[in-house]
Amino acid sequence: MSGAGERGAVVAALEAFPTRLREAAFEAAPRPVTAGEWSPNEVVRHLMACEVEVHQSRLTDLATHEAPEWGWAEPGPWPGEPWLTLAELLDRFAALRSSTLVTVADLDDAGWSRSGRHATLGVFDVRGLLVNAVDHDEQHLMELS
Repeated sequence: MSGAGERGAVVAALEAFPTRLREAAFEAAPRPVTAGEWSPNEVVRHLMACEVEVHQSRLTDLATHEAPEWGWAEPGPWPGEPWLTLAELLDRFAALRSSTLVTVADLDDAGWSRSGRHATLGVFDVRGLLVNAVDHDEQHLMELS
């Protein structure tokens, strides 16, 4: 698969995720939460925190720093606005993901080839960061199943 095709596939997966998350979260919402697991609200809040603190932050680092370095990051659920309903949280997440996708859409080939080093996972270019985001999305989607 060509570089552009690989890029398109990862972008399509990121783009489709908010709808898939919405369906899974609403399906899981009526079920009791197992001790030690996150509720659908907490999963969405965690994904919101990751979108800003990990994905968007690292894309910004790549755009503004030469060969940035990152440590392990696994933010907890976003604590803001505790009164938001699940539907409102899902809307908020979709807006955050849309913002990430706008950033990615603005990248030229040089932007896509910029890379940084993750302390645990090694070197990531933009595509690698986004593939990691897709994998993370899928892990949390499975939690809701």
